[in-house]
Amino acid sequence: MKYYRRKILMAVLQCFGGSLSAIELQKYLFLFTRKQEGSKAFDFIPYKRGCYSYQAQWDINALITKGYLKEKVHDVLEIAQADNYMLMLDMFDQSYLRQLKDTFANFSQDDIIRYTYQKYPFYATKSIIAEQILADYPEDLVKIEKQKRHFTEPQLFTIGYEGISFEEYLKRLILYDVHVLCDVRKNAYSQKYGFSKAPLQKACEGIGVKYVHVPQLGIESEKRQELNTQADYDRLFDEYEKTTLKDNTEALQYVRDLIKTDQRVALTCFEKDPKQCHRSRVAKALMQFDDRDYELKLL
Repeated sequence: MKYYRRKILMAVLQCFGGSLSAIELQKYLFLFTRKQEGSKAFDFIPYKRGCYSYQAQWDINALITKGYLKEKVHDVLEIAQADNYMLMLDMFDQSYLRQLKDTFANFSQDDIIRYTYQKYPFYATKSIIAEQILADYPEDLVKIEKQKRHFTEPQLFTIGYEGISFEEYLKRLILYDVHVLCDVRKNAYSQKYGFSKAPLQKACEGIGVKYVHVPQLGIESEKRQELNTQADYDRLFDEYEKTTLKDNTEALQYVRDLIKTDQRVALTCFEKDPKQCHRSRVAKALMQFDDRDYELKLL
């Protein structure tokens, strides 16, 4: 098996009898990673049924395709290739997994969901089943409500996805209560999982963020070749300001109108450093509007 995190996933299933629902597996993986020190095997975001890892789901899909797992009715996942996956883990992760099994061996699916909601209320802030799961625990519903991010002031953000996980990227949108993600790539395609247009739009909708693609404000990929120094980037973006931005004032006005109507808008592209991304020039132009009532923040 290629990836260590997939061995963890299989070992969790093995510890709980070789079969779990997809929801249970996500919850146990989440609780396992809470025990890990330093880098976590999986990142998570608040989602429709609590803590959720896209990476874990992609790994599950890959393991099904490769024949290690099989998917049964009612979203139940079952080990298809028997092996001692526990012994494939380092001694620390083996210990964490034994603790997990000892603590939660007799929990039902609702029990484990309830536990994660009560222990980690932030990850229940996007849940559509919280009121059902915590019907007898109104004080915990209050804790979840207090974890929700609500800001009323208009704000322009920029965010790049270079060097961060899909979950961390989405989590930043949640933490800063971004209402609209404005993708200013010419071609909204990425070799990095999750960041092409369709999956990114679907994920945004799942956390209550509107996704819009404004390709008119992008830069042709061939113009991005041979960018070796900051001076190369600066020359490209100076030309971009004089041509693309100047020729697409309607697209720029469209983004300005999004800030008026939706208040909190994030410009997104690939590069981590905004000085090496044209979104910084889009943001600069938006900050020059006479009727601006918002500030700029980097995520």
